[in-house]
Amino acid sequence: MERNTHTIDATDRILGRLATEIAILLRGKNKASFDPAIDGGDRVEVKNVAGIKVTGAKMKQKIYYHHTGYPGGLKEETLEKLWDRLGPDEVLRRAVWNMLPKNNSRKAMIKRLVFKK
Repeated sequence: MERNTHTIDATDRILGRLATEIAILLRGKNKASFDPAIDGGDRVEVKNVAGIKVTGAKMKQKIYYHHTGYPGGLKEETLEKLWDRLGPDEVLRRAVWNMLPKNNSRKAMIKRLVFKK
């Protein structure tokens, strides 16, 4: 299995469409030898992450939820606050994370996503 490196420029790219493209490359679905049971994806480097665009009113309307584990512990945060608090690279990483298969290989796949300054 040979892993290639893909470099993507994120300037003026839409968040969801970019995340989809990255998830396909990380999973290896672009290869003729794709097998869902084998982690045969490539390495992806993303440049200029700060140039990502978000369409519509998603910055104020899109809400991310997480639960603390305690009763009544459902927390919510808008995309705008998450962007300010963690930065655009973490927002993109979370979008890609949720597009990868929910199994044990997801952690290995996300490690091949690298952000270049």
